[in-house]
Amino acid sequence: MQSQASADKAQNDTGAATQELAPAADADRRPASQQKRTPPGMEIEWQEDRSVKLVIDGDFSRISKATGNPAVMNGLLGQISVLGSPGTKTDANASNFALGFVDSMEPQDATEALLLTQMAAIHQATMHMARRLNHVENILQQDSAERALNKLARTYAAQVEALKRYRSKGQQVVRVERVTVESGAQAVVGNVNHGGQGHGEN
Repeated sequence: MQSQASADKAQNDTGAATQELAPAADADRRPASQQKRTPPGMEIEWQEDRSVKLVIDGDFSRISKATGNPAVMNGLLGQISVLGSPGTKTDANASNFALGFVDSMEPQDATEALLLTQMAAIHQATMHMARRLNHVENILQQDSAERALNKLARTYAAQVEALKRYRSKGQQVVRVERVTVESGAQAVVGNVNHGGQGHGEN
């Protein structure tokens, strides 16, 4: 069956509309929840005019629903396609890794889709610097790789926390590990809400 991203695929491949294909006679007629899902993927081809042609396949419904706009989705796929890897301008494996990560995290909106893409890119850069650190030949290379690796690792950790806060919609949980009650005082157990004072109140 043709993926939901067929229209986007047509634009990426040729820039022109393609004909909708009817499902095969023996197509899987089970409920969508019981059908085997094909993860999204892409093939990257360089054209003679130095442009990049994307051939996409699989189920892009999670990313399409999250971005909510074809221009955002196409832009995101274009950015993922040129992530590349050390020594290469483009790398389908690296791009599909990032694409698979975004898809598996099931973004709920465009902000999450973009943040997850950045997280995938930072992770790949982190692993590249970790590899470089393991192959240094002198102290200068070691210091440089260590600094870059530490910055990237901290950035990824900050991105994880940002995603957690965003998905929790700013809710905060305060846990009291120990309560000390002085003589003559009273302990309050439970939620305590502090209301603001009204105008003119002391």
